[in-house]
Amino acid sequence: MKRLLSFAIVPLFLLFLSLALATPQSAFAQDHVVSPSDLQKDVAAASASREHNRQQLQNFLASPEAQRALRSAHINSQQVENAVSQLTDSDLARLSARSEKAQADFAAGTLSDRDLIIILVAIAALILIIVAVR
Repeated sequence: MKRLLSFAIVPLFLLFLSLALATPQSAFAQDHVVSPSDLQKDVAAASASREHNRQQLQNFLASPEAQRALRSAHINSQQVENAVSQLTDSDLARLSARSEKAQADFAAGTLSDRDLIIILVAIAALILIIVAVR
């Protein structure tokens, strides 16, 4: 009886072993929901967006009007410019959009110098506060 049982188990074991070895490895591999190339594209797009927002804000802060406004408010412009790189992506995007709108409004003549100074000082203060809180 034991011999009969061992004669049945050995062929079954060999059958399962041969099936496991004959099955391609790709059948066991799971496809990822997001491909690595899609992830790389998303990371590149986020990086480009962050760089654009950072550059927009840096240009705004480097303008002569901004430099005058920061000096008149006794805010160190270098400290503000250094703090820009420490902002989160969402904070950077929000402040960049505000600075872009302020520049467009000033160029269109809808903002006075005084309004621009107030906006610049507010943006600089926000940058310093956000960085200081972290």
